[in-house]
Amino acid sequence: MSFTLPRAAARLLVVPVALSAFLVATPSAHANDTFETASGVATDAGTQHQVEAGQRAAKAAATRGERVIAKVRTRAGDPYRYGAAGPGAFDCSGLVQWTYRQVGKRLPRTSGAQAGATRRIAHPRRGDLVFFTSGGHVYHVGIYAGNHSIWHASRPGVPVRKERIWTGSVFYGRVR
Repeated sequence: MSFTLPRAAARLLVVPVALSAFLVATPSAHANDTFETASGVATDAGTQHQVEAGQRAAKAAATRGERVIAKVRTRAGDPYRYGAAGPGAFDCSGLVQWTYRQVGKRLPRTSGAQAGATRRIAHPRRGDLVFFTSGGHVYHVGIYAGNHSIWHASRPGVPVRKERIWTGSVFYGRVR
């Protein structure tokens, strides 16, 4: 019995090890092939496709954000007028609506409706929207410019300008 157990154990170990060596050495051309991503992590073909699609979407969003900033910057100095949606004067949501229309995105007219048309995010990028709240209601919107600042049309007598965010009662949204 003492010879049978070690011999059986050896067979159980040798066969899988030899088989795995054969499988590793055999090249394959299946959809399950692995690739190395830019971060050095091995992924299968399906995951690689998802990673590439996510990278393209992030790049497109970043590019759109920069186009949004470039467009809103052209309105700097334009007057505030309640209910105005440009191009000569703006209120806060009118500025956001006009700017996004220039880059091919349609948004509702009011800040509250614009909040509903975005996906809430925790970490804004340039071009995302910043919603100001009080008592659970959105009362103002601006376009995130980076470094805790926004482009907005704030009130009568103050033209469209870039300004630091003045309160912590905000949330961020990304246009879909």
